[in-house]
Amino acid sequence: MRIRRILATLLLAAAALPAAADIYGYIDADGIAHFSTERLDERYQLFMRGDAPFDSSRLGSQAPVEPTPLARYLTGHPGLRKVEPLLQEAALEFALDPALLKAVMAAESAFNPAAVSPKGAVGLMQIMPATAERYGLQGDRKRSLSQKLTDPRTNIRLAARYLRDLHRLFPSQPELVIASYNAGEGAVQRHNNRIPPYPETRNYVRVVKQFYQLYRPAAQALTVALHDGHGQAPRRIRMTIPGRRSMPDPIE
Repeated sequence: MRIRRILATLLLAAAALPAAADIYGYIDADGIAHFSTERLDERYQLFMRGDAPFDSSRLGSQAPVEPTPLARYLTGHPGLRKVEPLLQEAALEFALDPALLKAVMAAESAFNPAAVSPKGAVGLMQIMPATAERYGLQGDRKRSLSQKLTDPRTNIRLAARYLRDLHRLFPSQPELVIASYNAGEGAVQRHNNRIPPYPETRNYVRVVKQFYQLYRPAAQALTVALHDGHGQAPRRIRMTIPGRRSMPDPIE
């Protein structure tokens, strides 16, 4: 019952998020999927409209589903499928919606467990070492703290625990939870419990909201359709959020 209440609150409050950003993207000749909240050049095509969120309800109809290569990438990436059990496990343990964890992971690391940001955030969910230390994770003689954060189970569980605590700090305010994950809860509190006026953070909240809509449970029918001969998904991703440096080079 507790999990259902939290999920219901999250879904109802999603409408309170800032206006969703349009998402643009393209797949280059090397099979890398590029996404941005702006049309950076002529290669970028509209992928998801900010004023028309992904309508997962129509996936249950009899109309044929023709997912775009970019949608196929986000929902069928092998890196995501590989950690699906870990996501489900962490979501259950910390009473979170798995779709939120997937959305954050897509925006943060593009499913690259070895990703390291310019600021030092590590792994699939881009955990800062200082955050990991707050939750008791420490390095040892065998592996440093950063090396431990590249372990998917450790990384996902820490992120889920942090998101759970942010939900407790900002109950029924998912936009502040997402903003805090990007900028830190201190920044949100310093701005009177509002999304900080940082271009990166505002775009980040919009992107995560859009990805969350794509990963919601009703969209599972899309994942099934992705493996019915509609083509091969791109192998890698590069996410560009204006105000933020591009993600580190992805891996195969």
